[in-house]
Amino acid sequence: MSNIVNKLYDSYSDAVSAINALENAGISHNDISIVANNVDNKNDPMKKIDTDKVEDPTEKNAGAKGAGGGAAAGAVAGGGVGLLAGLGMLAIPGVGPVVAAGWLIATAAGAAVGATAGAATGGIVGRLTEYEVSKDDAEFYAEAIRRGAALVSVKASDKEIAKVEQILRQFNAVDPAARRAAYAEKDWTSFDAKAPAYTAAQIEAERSLYR
Repeated sequence: MSNIVNKLYDSYSDAVSAINALENAGISHNDISIVANNVDNKNDPMKKIDTDKVEDPTEKNAGAKGAGGGAAAGAVAGGGVGLLAGLGMLAIPGVGPVVAAGWLIATAAGAAVGATAGAATGGIVGRLTEYEVSKDDAEFYAEAIRRGAALVSVKASDKEIAKVEQILRQFNAVDPAARRAAYAEKDWTSFDAKAPAYTAAQIEAERSLYR
């Protein structure tokens, strides 16, 4: 069974940049997944991303960097062949609207916002635990998405783990221990799929705590 490397990002564009870098480094898009909060409707998968803000610091020359950025924009617009070409929208109980693609929530592509993801809790918490991610960690990731974050999950062989970790760390990844402690300070203990989704205003307030 593959190892799973998970990284959270407060910025959707940082998560997209991380995915670009992974694919540019030869990691198959079939092994990558993204689930990003979209309560504020800012992460439209049909909208091109500003390539000036989607950068890959692992690229060593302007030509390669430009090619990577262009690939990202094309994928989000639906014209690419990487992971981002399959971005779709759906609603997850306890989280609200998200944009997602990849193996973690395979039903995301083509789904409509407002549709109920039938196995949504299993798609995040249960699906991660299937890959030996602890239930506590899986619930933390789900809660982070609820509060506005984006989760990038990568299936990696033993030989790939170090490379995947090194790439993902470069894009302002969240410190999970510090973030979990911040949640605990406000009496959070576990993810509740029956909890109301955060509003756009609540998410903006949450994100402002970590800027």
